[in-house]
Amino acid sequence: MAELEGQGGPVVADPRGVLRQGRAFLDFFWDIAKPEQEVRLAATENLLRHLREGRKDDELKYTLKRLVEGLGATREAARPGFSLALAQVLQAFEEIPMCSVLEQIKEKHNLEKVKKKLVRNAAFGNFFGVMALFQSGRLVKDRKALLESVQLLQQLAHHQAHLRDLPRKTLIDITSEVPETVFEEVLFGILQSDLASAFTSPENLHLLLVGIQKFPGVLKPKNLKKLFGSPTVVNEQNIPRLVELLQSAAKSEKKDKKLPSVVFDLLQVSLKEDAFELFWKEGVENGLLKEKSGPVSYMCYRLLGSALPLLSLDQLQMVLKGKVMQHYGEHVVTTQLPDRFKFAPEMEGYIDEFLNSCDDVERQLAVMIGFSTLTNQGYPVLSSSSRVVRHLQPVALQKYIGWLKDMFLRPDFDCCLDFSSNRQKQTQENLNIAQHKIARLRKWIIHRLANIIESSVKKEESLVMDISRFCFFHAFFEAKKKTSQIREANVLPSEPLDEQAHSVTENYFFGLLQTLNTLTVLGETAKAAALREKHIHGVTADGKLWIFLLVEYANKLLSCEHVKAVKPFTKGQRDAWERTLQSVKNLQKKENKSDSAKVVAFQQLLLLMAIHLFKNPSETMDVLSDLLNCTERAFSKEPKKKKADNAEPGWVEVMVEILLSLLAQPSLLIRRISKSVFVRICPNLTKRGLQLILDVVDPYQEQNEESAVVVMEESDKKIKSAQDMDEEGSEDSSDEGNTEEEDDSGDEEKNEEVDDDFRSQLMNVLQAGNALGGDESDEELDDEAMMALDKNISALFAEQQKRIQAKKDEKDRMRKEKILRRDFKIKVLDLIEAFLTKQSENPLVFDIIEPLLRVIEQCMSSDSDKQEVDFLQKTANIFKNSLCRTKQYCKRVDALQEDLHAFVERLVKKACKHTDSSVALYYFSASLYLLKVLRGNTSNKSSTPPTPLPEKQSNTIPQACQLLSTGCLDMERVTVIYQQALTQFLTKRNSALTSSMFHDLFRRFPIMCKPLVDILVKSITAGARQHQQAQACLLLQKVLLLRELKLFMTEDEWEELIRESISQVTESLKMVGKCILKAEKEKVAKSLELLNFLLKTVMEQKLRVKLTELEKALVALNQPEGIGNSARLDSLYWNVMRWLNYTKPKKEKTADKPVQEAEPLKRKKKGFLPETKKRKNRKKGIQENGVAPVASEDGEPAAPEEQPLATETPKQKKGLVPSSSKHKNQNRGVRENRVAMAGGGEEAVNGGDAVADKEKKKKKKNMNRKRKGGAGNEAEQVPAAKKTKGSVSQETQQKQGKASQQKQGKTKKKRKEKKTPMPQE
Repeated sequence: MAELEGQGGPVVADPRGVLRQGRAFLDFFWDIAKPEQEVRLAATENLLRHLREGRKDDELKYTLKRLVEGLGATREAARPGFSLALAQVLQAFEEIPMCSVLEQIKEKHNLEKVKKKLVRNAAFGNFFGVMALFQSGRLVKDRKALLESVQLLQQLAHHQAHLRDLPRKTLIDITSEVPETVFEEVLFGILQSDLASAFTSPENLHLLLVGIQKFPGVLKPKNLKKLFGSPTVVNEQNIPRLVELLQSAAKSEKKDKKLPSVVFDLLQVSLKEDAFELFWKEGVENGLLKEKSGPVSYMCYRLLGSALPLLSLDQLQMVLKGKVMQHYGEHVVTTQLPDRFKFAPEMEGYIDEFLNSCDDVERQLAVMIGFSTLTNQGYPVLSSSSRVVRHLQPVALQKYIGWLKDMFLRPDFDCCLDFSSNRQKQTQENLNIAQHKIARLRKWIIHRLANIIESSVKKEESLVMDISRFCFFHAFFEAKKKTSQIREANVLPSEPLDEQAHSVTENYFFGLLQTLNTLTVLGETAKAAALREKHIHGVTADGKLWIFLLVEYANKLLSCEHVKAVKPFTKGQRDAWERTLQSVKNLQKKENKSDSAKVVAFQQLLLLMAIHLFKNPSETMDVLSDLLNCTERAFSKEPKKKKADNAEPGWVEVMVEILLSLLAQPSLLIRRISKSVFVRICPNLTKRGLQLILDVVDPYQEQNEESAVVVMEESDKKIKSAQDMDEEGSEDSSDEGNTEEEDDSGDEEKNEEVDDDFRSQLMNVLQAGNALGGDESDEELDDEAMMALDKNISALFAEQQKRIQAKKDEKDRMRKEKILRRDFKIKVLDLIEAFLTKQSENPLVFDIIEPLLRVIEQCMSSDSDKQEVDFLQKTANIFKNSLCRTKQYCKRVDALQEDLHAFVERLVKKACKHTDSSVALYYFSASLYLLKVLRGNTSNKSSTPPTPLPEKQSNTIPQACQLLSTGCLDMERVTVIYQQALTQFLTKRNSALTSSMFHDLFRRFPIMCKPLVDILVKSITAGARQHQQAQACLLLQKVLLLRELKLFMTEDEWEELIRESISQVTESLKMVGKCILKAEKEKVAKSLELLNFLLKTVMEQKLRVKLTELEKALVALNQPEGIGNSARLDSLYWNVMRWLNYTKPKKEKTADKPVQEAEPLKRKKKGFLPETKKRKNRKKGIQENGVAPVASEDGEPAAPEEQPLATETPKQKKGLVPSSSKHKNQNRGVRENRVAMAGGGEEAVNGGDAVADKEKKKKKKNMNRKRKGGAGNEAEQVPAAKKTKGSVSQETQQKQGKASQQKQGKTKKKRKEKKTPMPQE
């Protein structure tokens, strides 16, 4: 390293030696310059590891050279990467002298010698070089390097156009890190000019403030006085200049949305100099806030939030009552629009941070009260649901709650910082401002108290009960006079609560009840911990319900003379109250004896209804009396008596009606408790009770109700229209169009009639006005006539407007009713889902199937608004998941066998008759659910004995007996049902049934496969259309793949099934037409897939099945008019042919020497390709395979396709020769890669006279296409390697315009001789 110190520049002794080591070392520097931060960091670590392991001086020198050069890179991401790498290298290798590296940086990035366009890069190079030295941690230790670095930063500060304030900020960071002695001895001298000019820029002021805080022994008041003439920074003389500097700092930091560091440091210095009050009042409130600027205002708010942890109690009270707080409140009120910047969340973060870090109870309380008293017309700006209270100390929380309760009772706006916005001031007319403020403040306080219970603040049960009692008392009671017996009546309100205040408190109290019902158990006792482990909510540590404690408190209030209820009870209501309390006490005695959950659910519902007596006494009385009767009967020990059909409903039915009425309530608490009660009474639910629930969601009952209403309305309209017809001749016919106007406005024709009618009424009024004015039309009306006419016209238009508005109101009312009705049905679905989940083995489940299906069917055909879609989706999910897919089902259907079989038949018939497949799927799924139930039940009277299992199969498969078990299933009856459905699916052209339905049937109930498989086999040829035939093949293949099918069949039956299936597929393939459509292609594909499985089964199981007819059909299918040019069908075809020992011919491109004997050889023209090199002649050739060509339809021999050696099948040896021809005018009967049948030499290979005649008819048409340039398109259809020699020569000669007859004659002679393929020239 001595060598390195002596060198002034980055001289490398042997640079090529470093470069010879490979690219790995150089790649480190490339990665350091990449924009991805992860790549840069990884490259830096790898470079350091490489240098530590190598310890080579030349590599280290080269590294320093490259890193110093990279400091001034053009790319912004590269500069910090090289700076960080240089800092890490300097930190790792402390033997590198800092001064030498700094000299390298200055020399490489010399600002005086660099070109003008590179000044920016040089400036950044110097800056990032100093940053690297500083980040290495060694700069503070090297005084010389520290001094030179600070001087360099002072020079870079003049390049503000490029570096802005970065050098000054770095200088401040370096200053804050150096020890006081180093600052005094090294830096104080060179920084005196910067410190003396502290009031010229925010950066210099920040440097001074950092120095004052870090080095109080150096920057003493006397030294400060020498620097800028005053011993302190914050004083009356410096305030104006400080305000200007702070404003400048706020505008420079507005994009960062944070408090400038210089402002926070000035705050700390003002506290240190005991000048905070002067700084806050004169500098902030009377200085910064005077400028109506957003960045400055936000800086003041941030300064307020940041100052909270630093201030004493007196200073906090001064700040929280000052102008900045009021300014902040006005900002919160005026920035309610969604697109405006909102500072309230940021301020809440400051408060949260302060309360979390502060342990002083008084300061916590002062901040909470300070922000709670910042009010806008009585309503505090701080959110009533703010979560900052969770950090309050228990004592502070208790005091804060006491302050809230005191403010509720005796509102004191003198202690509040109240303000009104300009809009509020303009809209205030004759409003009682004082009462308005009190109402707003009390509303906020009640919500704040209720939210404290909901928040995660640590609280005791006594605190929760205290708040609950307070809210309950002021919601439903008033104190006549002070009394010490009731804590809430110990202090009378200074302003009595009006009806609106009671109503608001009442609403928040029921929200508080919901919170109490879901509240976890409080306390640290072992019993409380045990209850928490059981996830029990809504109870105290001793197991009592919170709502029960409130009811006890209410009972105490009712018996107190000094307290009266807002809505006093009548004698009957008081009796119901007493009866409810007695019933609850009786239930509590039974809690340990009977079902605890059921007892608790009934208790909650009784107590909730009891509290609702205070809200709606008249409405709650009927429900409460019925509920009490049901509770007594539900828990009575009397034996159940059989009742007649007309007897009074049982307690369960009444309970269901009560719960349905409660579900319509808007209270979430009532709905939750109602659902929990319903879950407990599900085991006792009767058919009549369930029907009450199903009637709500039944769409047909709803339609009947609506139709009755419509009929009534229409009858009224008819009466009105008849009256109007009697008055048709009267002169004033303003009422004539009323009924017509009330008709359906959705019809455009009726709208036009209404307009015409109104127009005629208007004309009548105008004519009447003209008659008043005189007989002559040209004469002007006098004033009286004009006033009368104007009055009549205005009356006419007013009536018309009323009719239009009434129609709109009626539509809106109907729409809202529909929404409420649908919302209620969605809530009732929760009860159905709960019943299906808890009572899946109840026979009443069968009564739910059809109503749910009717709902799904009706919703599918109705409007598609969001609520309707939600209702349909929820119903479908309940039907699929809670009903059809449930693993538990009824096990007691022995007495219901006949009904369930009839139900299955009814469901399948409806699925068959439906036109919508999606709805039919639900009906079919319901029938499968019933099949599962019937098969899963055992019956003593089994309708059909199980089929005896073959001995061999019963021994090999242990679960065979289980598969053969039919339970209560009547196989004959069910088989007929599904046979009819399957027959309809395969024979009816437009059936809603799908193959997936029957596949599900076969998969879940393999016992149904054997009775239905014959229909599938016959439908392969008897299907209505190609689509149905294809579906029959698909289903048959899936059925045959089921291994359970063999369990129900003997070996002979299985072999006969395979034989019949192959026969049907053979007949189906014979019927394939010449022109294949999409449906036909689908049919052929499914047939080939099925045939592949059948042949595989025949070969593997060695079944005795004749395949002769199949083979002939398949060979015939290979004709061009057979399966077309589909690659998929081609692949499937050859998969099948493989089982018959046929192999797919391989394509080999061969070229024969073109026929040129007819013409003398011509000298090649320079620059032209020879004929043999042209694309159209390149692939000519005759393939040889030892088989004589067979004559085609026009007398020309067809060229046989080339076959690989030893791959000929027996059929090919007998003359079954595949051949190909490209040209449409040649042999079209044989396709490439196909096999063709030549029966005994009598039939031509190309396939017969019919095809030949067809091809001859197309010959002339194809010749014309070639003249128009269609040869290229034909070449795309068939590979060029398959051209016959004659066809190619014809095509070539026709293109060149030569005499085709002469050429064809010569070519025919040549074709009779076998030619071997010749290579191209």
